[in-house]
Amino acid sequence: MSGVWVFKNGVIRLIENPQAQSNQEGEGSPGSSLGRRKVLVHMATGEAVSSYSCLEEILKGLGWERYYGGDPELFQFHKQSSIDLISLPRDFSKFNSIYMYDIVVKNPSIFHVKDM
Repeated sequence: MSGVWVFKNGVIRLIENPQAQSNQEGEGSPGSSLGRRKVLVHMATGEAVSSYSCLEEILKGLGWERYYGGDPELFQFHKQSSIDLISLPRDFSKFNSIYMYDIVVKNPSIFHVKDM
């Protein structure tokens, strides 16, 4: 994972492309390139995960189950054989690289994150 971790107002977050973030805030030089969008890729098929239904199908095949006991604002999965829990925002448009890397860490050799 590359980028800069920023602590602001009690919250820590990863800025993957600090130059692009500066441009969006009006601090960068005009004409600088913006950061690339990242996608979660299922390595077995080589296809990008484009929806939660697609992701759920893959995760179920790996032994993950939907978890309904948590926050209703989150889409969650757990595995009976581990203590891991994958928590994702219910709105897929908010699915970003932080959630993607969480899935990659919990499913080594199954997914990877790629720049588009």
